Amino acid sequence: MTIRTYQKYTPEICDNCYIDDSAMVIGRVKIGNDSSVWPLSVIRGDVNAITIGENTNIQDGSVLHVTHDGPYDYNRGGYALTLGNNITVGHSVILHGCTIEDNCLIGMGSTIMDGVVVESNIILAAGSLVSPGKQLDSGYLYIGRPAEKFRPLTEEEIESIQYSADHYVKLKNTYL
Repeated sequence: MTIRTYQKYTPEICDNCYIDDSAMVIGRVKIGNDSSVWPLSVIRGDVNAITIGENTNIQDGSVLHVTHDGPYDYNRGGYALTLGNNITVGHSVILHGCTIEDNCLIGMGSTIMDGVVVESNIILAAGSLVSPGKQLDSGYLYIGRPAEKFRPLTEEEIESIQYSADHYVKLKNTYL
């Protein structure tokens, strides 16, 4: 694994996390208990902060980045990246300067842009694009490019989000 200090910031990673040897974690990054970062993922907290909660998994080839504080209205103050607890981030996902609350599943190949807020208990279908500044309401399946509310989640689907997070905690333990 490559854990790299950027300027004065060194990533803070809990002891019971799994970071694959081919993953890159740079700068102002905090990763919570029982979380995992899988092969070829990049988490680059150079121009703003990235916080990843507990029991959250970042799957293969995902890119997590932030936006700097700039002179224009669209990036004044910049955008940090904040992920809550019990989140599954599918393969090859791009998360950029957004907030994802607890208990979400972000489908493979999806992109979530600056200023987006994804509320708790959401499934974002594979290949979806969430455009800047959008808010996704809790309890729904979102699909498409751009992503749109498709239908309410069933109780079983909400439970499956937690199951996925728990599965990845067990899986990362076999790697440690």
